[in-house]
Order: sequence, then C-alpha cells, then structure tokens
Amino acid sequence: MYALVDCNNFFVSCERVFRPELEGRPVVVLSNNDGCVVSRSNESKAMGIKMGTPFYQIRHFADKGRLFACSSNYALYGDLSARVMSILADAVPKIEIYSIDEAYLHLDGIRPDDIPGLCRDIVAKVRRWVGVPVSIGVAPTKTLAKMASHFAKKYKGYRGVCIMDSEQKRCKALELTDIADVWGVGRRNAPKLAAMGIKTAADFVARPKEWVRKHMNLPGVRTWEELQGRACLEEDRTDHRKSICTSRSFADMIDDCSELELRVSDFAAVCASKLREDGTAAYDVTTFMYTNRFREDLDQYFPSATVRLEVPANSTPEIVGAALKAFRTIFREGYKYKKAGVIVSCIVSSDAIQTALFDFDEALRRKQDRLSQVMDAVNTPGTSLLRLATQRPGHYADGIRSEYRSPLYTTSLDDIIKVH
Repeated sequence: MYALVDCNNFFVSCERVFRPELEGRPVVVLSNNDGCVVSRSNESKAMGIKMGTPFYQIRHFADKGRLFACSSNYALYGDLSARVMSILADAVPKIEIYSIDEAYLHLDGIRPDDIPGLCRDIVAKVRRWVGVPVSIGVAPTKTLAKMASHFAKKYKGYRGVCIMDSEQKRCKALELTDIADVWGVGRRNAPKLAAMGIKTAADFVARPKEWVRKHMNLPGVRTWEELQGRACLEEDRTDHRKSICTSRSFADMIDDCSELELRVSDFAAVCASKLREDGTAAYDVTTFMYTNRFREDLDQYFPSATVRLEVPANSTPEIVGAALKAFRTIFREGYKYKKAGVIVSCIVSSDAIQTALFDFDEALRRKQDRLSQVMDAVNTPGTSLLRLATQRPGHYADGIRSEYRSPLYTTSLDDIIKVH
C-alpha cells in the first residue's frame, strides 16, 4: 500500500503559519515579480480566481481589502517543506519526496489495521509541529493514492485521510473522478479522450488494454494498470536530470554589464548547488538573455552561448566562471535586458567523471570542490552567506519585484518572529 501525503494549498498554508489572522480569508500567493497566482486558499477559489490568473486582473480585490496577496517566499516554503518531510521520514520505513508539498509513504510491513491510526497521527503531528494542514490518500497504487488524497482534501468527512482499501471503494472513486483529474492523463489528453466518449476514470479503465496502448502508448497503459489496482510505476527515479535551468525576469530592465554579471553569477551558483545536491556534474554551461519582447519601441536581442568544459564540474567557481565566459561573448551595449538565465546540461554522475590523461588542473579542481562543500555547509536554502566576489550579497532573488513578501521567519535572524 502507498500513502500520498499532500500539503493543502501549501504556499498559502505556509503564509498562515505565522499570520493566523489570514485563516478564513481569501489569500493568494504570487509568482516571481508578482506576476500571476500560483497558490490559492479555498476562499479565493470560491471567488472564482483561477490558477495562473495575472495579478493585475485581480489587484482591485486586494486594493479593496477583499483579497490578501502574498509575494512568493520560497526560502520560507522550502524550510517548512523540509520540516514536514522530516516528520514523514520518521513515521515510515521509506519515503519518496515527489514535490515540495507531496510525498509517497511506503506502507509495506505495516499492519492494515494500524494504517488508519498512523495516518491520523501524521495529520495531527504535522499540523501541531509545523502548522501546515495535510491530506493523506491510501491505496494499492500511486495513481489511486493520489486520487484518494483528492477525496481526503475535498470532503471534510474524511478528516484528512481517505483509505481506498476495497474494490467497492476503488470503483466508486473511478466513477466520481473526471478523466482530466487522473494523474498520468492530464488536461492535454483529456479533450481527446472526451471526444471518444471517455468522461471519467471509470470510462477509461473500461476500455480494453490494447485500445489504451493504441491511443496512449506505454504511459497510458501504465496509468490504466494503476487504476485497475496493479502497481507498475517505478519507485524512484534513478536517472538524473538532463539539464538544470535557473533564470529570472527582472523587475526593471537592465542595461548595465556589471549588474548583469552579478545576476548571471547568482544563477550559475544556484545551478552548481543543484548539481551537487543531485550528485551530478555538467559538461556544458549556457548563458542566455532576453530583451523585453513586449516593448516594440525597443531594439530586440535574444542571445545565448555555451561553454564546453573539458572535465564535467559542479563546483561553484567552475560553473560561475564558465557562465561568465559565455555571457561576455554575447553581451551587447545599447540593449535593455528583461531576463537572463543559466542552463547546465550534458549531465553525468559525479562518481563517473572521466578526466583527461594529462590533467594539469586536477589539484585546482579538488580545491574548488572542497570550497563548494564548505559553501553548502554554511549557506541556508535561498541565501548566499558564503559566495564568490562576482555574486551579489544577500538573497539571490533580490531585485525581483515582491511588494507583498512576508518575512523570512525561519531562515533569517533579522526576520525572526517577535513576541510582545
């Protein structure tokens, strides 16, 4: 059996942890530069606000006090996510973290009669220790567990835990679930399936396996099998990411070369940190920049350049150095840049790095690797207490428009909550 633990309206719930006055009020969390809605409270959903709605379309609600808007505060969300995941890891033998607000628990070896109590204890403990409400769906497969978690979240009678442990419950859930809401189908394939008369998950599993294979290939067959109650999804993704991109749109257009170098250094440093976190290294480092394509009165320029490393790297000095080398080949005076970013690609495992026969820089690379490890040990997520001189001081997201950002309650001593 699998249990999917899903944090309810996670970004909004994180904001409410330290601001209880937001409970029961319509709240939205905005994307970078306060662009669009990326998280909604149930109250804001009831107002008809959709995911991805541009903030300027609903700003009048915030100005009139009918809606509370928060700028994204990913350092806070990441820290609270880590706290939730640590509680889950202590509760079961094995956990798969699926996203910042979701994790699968493997319930092998736990007596079926003990599962309901275990799940309710987790719901209560996460709420009490972290302050974030969670919903749990339990089922024989991951796809069904995700479906069960939706029921646990939607219907208060479940009290946060829905257990799909019988054939009758499985069939009823399939009948009540729209095909667009099935994990593995999604809204892209849903219109095609609807045109073929498939409206619900029950309609989908009623089709023969060969029909599913013909119209949806192997991924569709796996979803079909999972909905039948037969687990066939891999437990862990063993392959590494093929590329990592860190980019940002700027609050204001930038034409200063020195300022852009600082931004590119920040993006490259984040890419390097993610490589080390994954236990990988990259051969190629690409820097790209965009002008504002919506400003037709300005000259447009969308350059990119790639630097190929002789030996794959994940140290901050090497990745930043390569990114800046690429940047200096594409920067042109006279343009106003709205966005920039760094991509690392051709990624390999850091345990399988092939060095050159006569590698005269090996000692320097070892030194840079040790330096990067020290940086990882000191820096908290989203900060750069230790950084290269080519990086900006403080939070790497500084310079992004965030008029409504909450304090960094758990990751900055300057923002620690004050008790009066």
